[in-house]
Amino acid sequence: MNTKKNSGISAIGISSLLVIFAVLCLTVFALLTVSTAKSTQLLSDNALSAAKGYYMADSAAEKTLAELRAGKMPAEVTEQDGKFCYAHRISATQLLAVEVLIDDKGYEILRWQAISTADWQADDRLPVWNGEFKEE
Repeated sequence: MNTKKNSGISAIGISSLLVIFAVLCLTVFALLTVSTAKSTQLLSDNALSAAKGYYMADSAAEKTLAELRAGKMPAEVTEQDGKFCYAHRISATQLLAVEVLIDDKGYEILRWQAISTADWQADDRLPVWNGEFKEE
C-alpha cells in the first residue's frame, strides 16, 4: 500500500494565507488609527485657535470696559444715550460685540456676544420631500 499524504503542503498553504490575512488586517487597522489621530489633532488645533481667539477678544473687551469705567473714551467705542458699543475681533469670521450702559450708579452689561460676520449661505443641496407625490 502506497499512500501519499499531501496534507503537509496544504496545511502550510492555509496557515500562510491566514498569516497574510492577519497582517493585512493589522495594516488596515494601523492606517485607520493614523488617520483618526491626524483628524483628532486637526480638530484639537482648531479648537485651540477658537478658544485662544475668543479669550484674547474677551480680554481686550474687558480692558475697554475698564477704560470706560475710568472715564476714558477709547477710539473704537461709540456712545448713544449712555449706552456704549464696541467690538473686538475673535477671528476672520467672528466678532465679540459688547454693549454697556454706564450711569452714575455703575454699569450694566447689555450684550456680550460672539457674532458671525461671514455671509450665510443656505445649503439646499439636500432634496427634501415637499409633501406632494409626483405622478409619472
